Amino acid sequence: AADNEVAELGADIAALPALKSLDVANNQLRELPAALADCPRLKEANFRGNQLRDKRLEKMVNGCQTKAILEYLRAGGRGKGKVESAREDVRKKKREKQQKKDIGDGEQDEVEEASKLLVKILHVSENPAPLVVKVSPGVKDVRAFIVCCVLKGVNLKPGNALKRFLTMQTKLHEDICEKRTVATIATHDLQLVKAPLTYDVQPPDELKIMPLGRKEIKAKDLLRQLQLEAEEQRKQKKRQNVSGLHRYLQLLDGKDNYPCLVDAEGAVISFPPITNSEKTKIRKETRDLFLEVTSDTSLQICKDVMDTLILKIAELNRSALENREGSGSDAELDALGGPGNMNLPLVVEQVRVVDTDGNLKVLYPSKTDLATVSSLLTVIR
Repeated sequence: AADNEVAELGADIAALPALKSLDVANNQLRELPAALADCPRLKEANFRGNQLRDKRLEKMVNGCQTKAILEYLRAGGRGKGKVESAREDVRKKKREKQQKKDIGDGEQDEVEEASKLLVKILHVSENPAPLVVKVSPGVKDVRAFIVCCVLKGVNLKPGNALKRFLTMQTKLHEDICEKRTVATIATHDLQLVKAPLTYDVQPPDELKIMPLGRKEIKAKDLLRQLQLEAEEQRKQKKRQNVSGLHRYLQLLDGKDNYPCLVDAEGAVISFPPITNSEKTKIRKETRDLFLEVTSDTSLQICKDVMDTLILKIAELNRSALENREGSGSDAELDALGGPGNMNLPLVVEQVRVVDTDGNLKVLYPSKTDLATVSSLLTVIR
């Protein structure tokens, strides 16, 4: 936001918990809000080129690190001290109270509810062809837990929607999945998935997969190839750390069998925690997804990750449709069902995970699932 004639930064900036970098250089700011110190991830900030009232602060922004500036703001600074900050908080609360009074609490709740993302659940009993995943006994000692569902109505065509979708998945692997150590996500194009599916284990020299962007290969050879690539990468970059799939190789250390999801044709479509198959790769044209989360930690972690994954896809879907509405042609909008299409819910189809005798192990989403994200999602059950 540099060079934009910005005259004020509000205390509402504290409502951005993921904010890491802020550039508001060369604007018309006279003060910096103490609320900046409440942004937990803010590590880089550029406030240079603003005529700040607090001259000490102005010197600091030209020569000190962001951490020192935030500490100064947290302490109240010299310009707008703690007392003034407290007064502003009181005034803000009064304004919010008055706003609610003006609108009416009932209407306010309606507005908030209308802005939520919509997700409709299609129950197994209502589905003419529900998808089932059969689990073999061998996974118990390798990677015991799996949760699956189908998500219909996704739009990955506008702009960089597909790229953002893949980036979102990578971030979830880093954060909630703790670098794939507690869970792994796999996303597939439903049209390319040949049901029924089996969650199984196979020895490293028997498991064959066509990894994303590669030719068909045995799991044992794939891991060896990735290991060689990792060593080469270290040499070239002269670093200890490696990137991409190479970071997850140690997660399979010491295992005699590897977990895999196998389709009706006997093809491995997922090899957690390493890779998916090129066979079910998601493309811009993909509308319906088969989602899978596996873990060797707990079933609840699988469900929590799946809840978050559905929320993130719903957010991306709305964003893609809003961008399309703003920039697309009339023909494009008609194809999407017009601007009202943004209010159409994504449909989550329940998927049953059963044992080899057909006994139910997991049904997702159940009545209690998606509760962790209910503040942002309206779930039509």
